[in-house]
Amino acid sequence: MHHGFNLYRNTCAFYIEHCDDADFTFPVFYDMKEHIVYVKQRPHLQTFLKRVSEMFEIVVFTASQSIYAKQLLDILDPEGKLISQRAYRESCIFSEGTYLKDLTVLHVDLARVAIIDNSPQVFRLQVNNGIPINSWFDDPSDCALISLLPFLETLVGADDVRPIIAGKFGNKE
Repeated sequence: MHHGFNLYRNTCAFYIEHCDDADFTFPVFYDMKEHIVYVKQRPHLQTFLKRVSEMFEIVVFTASQSIYAKQLLDILDPEGKLISQRAYRESCIFSEGTYLKDLTVLHVDLARVAIIDNSPQVFRLQVNNGIPINSWFDDPSDCALISLLPFLETLVGADDVRPIIAGKFGNKE
């Protein structure tokens, strides 16, 4: 089964200005300049990635630009053991001011795909594959990722995840 999530406000917060309590930094080149990006990880991110990778194949599908998303993913998964596939803004559809994530670009059976995102409008093309999560900004006590694990466990081995997701979140095609 595939699982995707947005990098920004799902798992990390990015800052261009100096941030004393950043978990890590990396340089990004754009507009002919080097910029330092300061990154704070959502609480329990590494635990979540490890647990989910044991149950499913993880695909990161982000509307973020690859210029920095690639570097971030290399830092989050340096050995390439957690994340099996990556899709960036170039794989999204821009419609009405929003980057939509059309899961058909993954070329897999959608009965076996779930996407976790803090912006439900981005998965509106396949709404019953979508698991909403609250945005994260800086709350160190946030437990949203860990709280999702019991529900994700119910999807393991399902022939079709869509009715299970729809039953939990009330989505309608």
